Amino acid sequence: MANPNELKLSEMKEAIKLLGSSAEKYKDPTLERFLINRAMDPKKAAKMFVEWQKWRTSFVPLGFIPDSEVAEQLEHRKIFFQGFSKDGHPVLILNANKHYPAKDQDQFKKFIVQFLDKAIASGIKGKETGNEKIVVIVDMQKLAYKNVDANGFIAAFKILQVIKSP
Repeated sequence: MANPNELKLSEMKEAIKLLGSSAEKYKDPTLERFLINRAMDPKKAAKMFVEWQKWRTSFVPLGFIPDSEVAEQLEHRKIFFQGFSKDGHPVLILNANKHYPAKDQDQFKKFIVQFLDKAIASGIKGKETGNEKIVVIVDMQKLAYKNVDANGFIAAFKILQVIKSP
């Protein structure tokens, strides 16, 4: 059975080329996520895909973020992988009382991307697509005012809007 979105995917790939980019490294399931996100509009999906590629290339030039670039954030030991939910989604535990507002916002953003990449990759397990949903349990026990980070929340949500694939 042919993919019901083949025409839309073809239009999207052509629109990506017209925007001066390429989707050669990506398979149809990845491109379909952009189509779905843009209500199956190939031109809007192509624009979003190209913007994501540019963001990803500039923010994660190695294709991953090494621990050395987020060492200060890792020192706090505030987030852990806890296995998988009954539905197979990666489960993360965030100890909110171990988070402190970042002195270096760029490092904090890289830390978020690194953890999301690792969580998504653990759900995909070597395939291009798969279980891209994650579960985050926030432990707020012993949370204090010193742990509240409005800029960190804003940065995290902005990243969640642009990150689409490891």
